[in-house]
Amino acid sequence: MFDALSERLQSTLDGVRQRGTLTEGDIDDAMREVRLALLEADVNLKVVRSFTSKVKERALGAEIIGSLNPGQQVIGIVHEELVELLGGESEELKFAGRPPTVILLAGLQGSGKTTAAAKLAHLLKEEHGSSVALAACDIYRPAAIDQLVTMGERAGATVYQRGIDVDPVTIATWALEEARKNGKDVLIVDTAGRLSIDEELMDELKRISAAVQPDDTVLVVDAMTGQDAVNVAENFGAAVQLDGVIMTKLDGDARGGAALSVKQITGKPILFASTGEKIPDFERFHPDRMAQRLLGMGDVLSLIEQAERNIEEEEARALEKKLRKGEFTLEDFLSQIKMMRRMGPLSSLLGMIPGLGKQLKDAKVDDSAVNRIEAIILSMTPHERRDPKIINGSRKRRIAAGSGTSIQEVGRLLTQFEQMRKVMKQMSRGKGPDMGALMQQMGRR
Repeated sequence: MFDALSERLQSTLDGVRQRGTLTEGDIDDAMREVRLALLEADVNLKVVRSFTSKVKERALGAEIIGSLNPGQQVIGIVHEELVELLGGESEELKFAGRPPTVILLAGLQGSGKTTAAAKLAHLLKEEHGSSVALAACDIYRPAAIDQLVTMGERAGATVYQRGIDVDPVTIATWALEEARKNGKDVLIVDTAGRLSIDEELMDELKRISAAVQPDDTVLVVDAMTGQDAVNVAENFGAAVQLDGVIMTKLDGDARGGAALSVKQITGKPILFASTGEKIPDFERFHPDRMAQRLLGMGDVLSLIEQAERNIEEEEARALEKKLRKGEFTLEDFLSQIKMMRRMGPLSSLLGMIPGLGKQLKDAKVDDSAVNRIEAIILSMTPHERRDPKIINGSRKRRIAAGSGTSIQEVGRLLTQFEQMRKVMKQMSRGKGPDMGALMQQMGRR
């Protein structure tokens, strides 16, 4: 989502970093570029002016003019102000002292509210071991209840629903009673949305809120709507007391304006972000980590957390054992590719590694490279995967035809893999293969 903004900010700040000394004019020039980058990302004009003004004021007040290493100081100031712009400290949901904790979700139709409800249920179940129930109070949108039931089952949550002929307030009240009776830790109330703000929508939301007295009222906002998302947040905030925001579709082509504006304009923090279509593609929003990624500093903590969630400890130990003994095969490599797929798109993983995403950007490293590698390996026989040295010219032709690739690509994969095996044998301790280098090679057509 933030690719264009991140690239523009990094380019501007690289120019600052490379200067031995800075003048006030240099800072003015840099802030002008930062201002343009933020405006192009659809960040609210007031937010942009406030941000660049604060950075300039701090930079001039830090006595960096004429100092030996001013660039790093300016970048440090930009990073700190970006963290503040995105919300400062990560914030949490408020859990009730006596269960169930009631979380009321609000938002416009199409914002991804029903999907976010299931994803939030899954996250609470995984992180806290919570027993979660979902209340289906959207009785207007076609198939909304069926969607919630299906996704709730995938998330491991109980769904309370009474069809489309019962008043949503009655459903919410009944669902809360059921959650208490069944010993649920959390009840997430999925309310109806509309295509736009209207009096009927707000009245119903107020009545549901009054009936269930939520511990947290969370607005679900589509990041693709840009600054309009901020307007939506302000309108909902005028109707009910919001506690935070869930930002959906952060994996899309949105420019980032909503995420960078919502906290400063509404005062409400982004609590969670939806980063993909699958149930597990949902994470807590960390302003400091997002700021690091915007400035090309990576996000190692999130990468580690994703690995811990998606890679079984036994799998990792078995792989390490093989690497130590130099027994790593193409079958093992295929298994590692599958592990990576569970962690998310390759492009997002590379973006979390400091400096790597930017270095490999021009090589067009993407998931299609992984697809080709996987297709090539799957087109081999089990014997060929275990002993690739037997793959001669005729076998390469067969593998290329079976995988929809070229003989040259098959040969390149085999060469890269053999180089990795040689490096592994020289290691005193096993480490994963250089996936980045391999993807870069395979990404070239």
